[in-house]
Amino acid sequence: MNIAKDTAVTLLYKITQAGTGKLLESGTTAYLHGGYGNLFPKAEAALEGQAVGHAMQIYLAAADAYGERDEALVRVIPKSDFPPGVKVGGRLQGPGPNGPVLYHVMKIKGPEVHLDGNHPLAGHDICFAAVVK
Repeated sequence: MNIAKDTAVTLLYKITQAGTGKLLESGTTAYLHGGYGNLFPKAEAALEGQAVGHAMQIYLAAADAYGERDEALVRVIPKSDFPPGVKVGGRLQGPGPNGPVLYHVMKIKGPEVHLDGNHPLAGHDICFAAVVK
């Protein structure tokens, strides 16, 4: 069976930093093919019509991967606005410029909590390699 719209696809994938080859993420994922926003659009286009066992590797500029960094998603909030127990590395949902955003607690500095709503890989060019399972 070849990959087409509304096909459930399982991939064994690896994401590396373009230029250095540093491994950023790897694993197995499944997605519904057909433009539903479940995979990088250029990767999905490269998988169209392929079958189990197909291996691919593509370069994705930051804009085609996790997006460019958006400094409007970086916030500094008074620690007093958080419940006790807020920790670096924690995540919480809050309002963003275009609706709810998942923020990462980057650091706590005195009475301030520094949040970042960007994906950790935003602004990075990557190489996406995958094998259809």
